[in-house]
Amino acid sequence: MSKMTIVEPKASPSREKYDQLKKFIVENKDKRGYLIPALYKAQELFKYLPPEVMEFIAQEMNLSESEVFGVATFYSYFKTNPIGRHTITVCMGTACYVRGAQKILDELEKKLGIKEGETTEDMRFTLGCQPCFGSCGMAPVIMIDNHVHGRLTTNMLDAILEQYK
Repeated sequence: MSKMTIVEPKASPSREKYDQLKKFIVENKDKRGYLIPALYKAQELFKYLPPEVMEFIAQEMNLSESEVFGVATFYSYFKTNPIGRHTITVCMGTACYVRGAQKILDELEKKLGIKEGETTEDMRFTLGCQPCFGSCGMAPVIMIDNHVHGRLTTNMLDAILEQYK
C-alpha cells in the first residue's frame, strides 16, 4: 500500500493582500472615519478597487456596500477599474488648454487606441485629465507617472511614449 502525501496549498498573493487589508482594518477599527484610509490601503494593495474588494471592506467594517462604493466613486483618487503600469495625465488648466492640451489629448487617444479614463489592452497606459498641474509656464503639459513633460506638440508624443515601453 502506498503512502499518500497531502500537500498544503501555498498562500495566494491575493489571499495575502486580503489578510493585510483585514489586519489594517482591525488595527484601525476604533478610529473615527477610517473608511477612506481603508480604501487607500486596499488600492495600494490591489492597485485599484474591484467590486469584490469593496464588498470585503463593507463586510469587515460592518458598512453597507453602497456606502463603500459611494465613497470610492466620489473621490477621483480611487480607481474602480484596472490601471496600467504608467498613468498619463493631461493638464486641462486654462494655460494648457489655450496652448493645445485638447489636441494633445486627442492625439494620445488616437495613438493609444483608448479614451480618457481607459487603459490600453496591454495594461501599459491609463489615460486621464486633471484641471491644473500648476506648471502653466510649460504649457501644454502632461505627466506620465511622476514625470512632467512640457511645452508639448503632438509631434513629440511618439518619442515620449517610447520612453515608457
